[in-house]
Amino acid sequence: MSAEQQNNEEVTIDLRRLFILIKKHIISILIWMIGLGLIAYGVSEYVLVPKYTASTQLLVNRKTADANQAYANQQADINAVTTYKDIITSNVILKGASKYLANPVTLVKKATPAKKAVYKTNDGTRTLVKKAVKAKPAVYKRESKSYSVSANELASAVSVTTTTSSQVFTLSATAETPAKAQAIANAVAKEFKEQIPKIMDVNNVTIVAEAAKGTKSYPNVKKITLVGVLAGLVISLLIIIIKDLSDTTVREDSFMTNELGLTNLGEIAHITMPKDWTFTAKTAEKRGSSRRRV
Repeated sequence: MSAEQQNNEEVTIDLRRLFILIKKHIISILIWMIGLGLIAYGVSEYVLVPKYTASTQLLVNRKTADANQAYANQQADINAVTTYKDIITSNVILKGASKYLANPVTLVKKATPAKKAVYKTNDGTRTLVKKAVKAKPAVYKRESKSYSVSANELASAVSVTTTTSSQVFTLSATAETPAKAQAIANAVAKEFKEQIPKIMDVNNVTIVAEAAKGTKSYPNVKKITLVGVLAGLVISLLIIIIKDLSDTTVREDSFMTNELGLTNLGEIAHITMPKDWTFTAKTAEKRGSSRRRV
């Protein structure tokens, strides 16, 4: 027998032995898989702090009346998306967003100062020309709940993704609650829209889609549970294989003859005796006497 054939035979025997072990310990393997799967599910569902992610999309371009210049500006804006990505996560933008989150209100209508009535006197007759106007306070709209988030915290919560050959980029924010993630994403986008014209020669920033309430992004319960099940399978197989390798019991006659070089003189069969049968000296004597009579 060649060395290659011997190796193939050993591999076949090992695989056969592995299948026998799996069949023999299938219940313990299933217990390990189900047990670790349930543990992974419990940890991911009830122990790990969930995170939620909300996203908004922005478009930045330059307005121009020249049709020939429009294409050049579009290509320049596409190339500048990476620059916008760095600006939107800069300290200038994040500080303004942090301030806005502390008091998220938007001016809807400016305050109107009070004006006195205007009269005109003609021939001793006083005539009202313009009525007095009462002062009216400014009208503000609250966009969301107030959140105390520092610029450093925003830097770790905000991320920007871009698409090749596109002027649109996505701003994502991650937080502990869906509403907070939504508020952070919209606040940073709003601050970027207000500040970018002062920083660069850009006069047209559009928030294509405002962020909706965040969706759960961490932990991935299904993925973690699957990892737990696979870990149970691997651990159980390792334990079974290690126990089998550490077992020095001789299982086959070929090991005695091929490996140890011993001669097989014969085999002793395993005899199963009835439970209620006992062998004593009297029994042997009776059997011997009965044989002599015969």
